[in-house]
Amino acid sequence: MKYRRIPDETVRRLPIYMRELLLLTEGGCQNVSSRKLADSLHIKPPQIRKDLSYFGDFGTPGVGYDTKKLLEHVRTILKLGSVHKAALVGLGNIGNALLRYTGLYDYGLEIVAAFDNDKRKIGKTVKKIKIQSADKIKLLKNRNIKLGIIAVPADNAQKIADELVNAGIKGILNFAPHYLSVPKKVKVITIDIAMDFARLPYYLPNAS
Repeated sequence: MKYRRIPDETVRRLPIYMRELLLLTEGGCQNVSSRKLADSLHIKPPQIRKDLSYFGDFGTPGVGYDTKKLLEHVRTILKLGSVHKAALVGLGNIGNALLRYTGLYDYGLEIVAAFDNDKRKIGKTVKKIKIQSADKIKLLKNRNIKLGIIAVPADNAQKIADELVNAGIKGILNFAPHYLSVPKKVKVITIDIAMDFARLPYYLPNAS
């Protein structure tokens, strides 16, 4: 099923709903109202109902949502019914943390390949993944891997992005503080920790 014209903000909130539904399901909660979800997530109930209404009618008046079924619906919407394999480029502090992080699998994501250009790291194994030389990125084309993670310095990010795209990558999670130019068919999500951190002082009282 293909969904169209869905606001990016709605798609951005879906994993948030999924995380809360996971917790509720693990806690034995069978039914949940939009009000209960809203209270937990600090999102207004009408916004939750509107977001979900783009994809169907999942609730029952007076009862709410079947927690387990709604979790599966959200998984399906996000196309997380099966595990999506990802390739990681850059084994610095961020890359190492991502490679060792076990929580990705709960969201249907798994890092199965890792690359770096540091000869001291190439050949080592981390979490059963052997680190390969960055010049082997082109071999991803033969492995049916569609997601890439860039955790390299800014001055090398565009080159790596080009190589990932040429190797068949369709989605990139970019941790480099650099704008990436890619074909329209490739989706890029950039996480710039410093920029997000820089917004915080604005909200502090009497900050200077």
